[in-house]
Amino acid sequence: MAKLLLTEDEIRRALTRIAHEVVERNAGTADVALIGIKNRGDILAGRVRESVADIENIQLPLGSLDITLYRDDLTRIGYAPEVRRTELPFSVDDRVIVLVDDVLFTGRTIRAAMDALVDFGRPRAIQLAVLVDRGHRELPIRADYVGKNIPTALTESVHVLLTEVDGLDEVRLEEKH
Repeated sequence: MAKLLLTEDEIRRALTRIAHEVVERNAGTADVALIGIKNRGDILAGRVRESVADIENIQLPLGSLDITLYRDDLTRIGYAPEVRRTELPFSVDDRVIVLVDDVLFTGRTIRAAMDALVDFGRPRAIQLAVLVDRGHRELPIRADYVGKNIPTALTESVHVLLTEVDGLDEVRLEEKH
């Protein structure tokens, strides 16, 4: 049985708060760019971008990053992992890059994303925004911006559903099968 953790309105408010925090922490938007980690982080990055546009009346550069080939569990995924397209229509050099993902868990996805990102250049700084931080870190990684901290058990899974992919917006907690 799934437990509802975040509703559509709560997700919207969390992303709006993250947008405000990004602007505040960086004293504006100069040299800030958003990069979402595929497959849902890129959607969330687009929504944060819209919120920043509402606040500052500026469109931040937006990109998406596929980390499939940078994962440390690639051999566990299978012999034919699905590789998606990375889209970075701007230089990452000397920018403040805000990586955006849906759920922060062990930290391994973020480590892979940082490895992938530095193959494209040398950002001035990398910040991390996540919709949900569920704990259980295996690497020394923490988010700069968090929509909601949700303590979980290792026997549970956090599922982020987004309208663009799933037809509705909500975050659910479920027991692993």
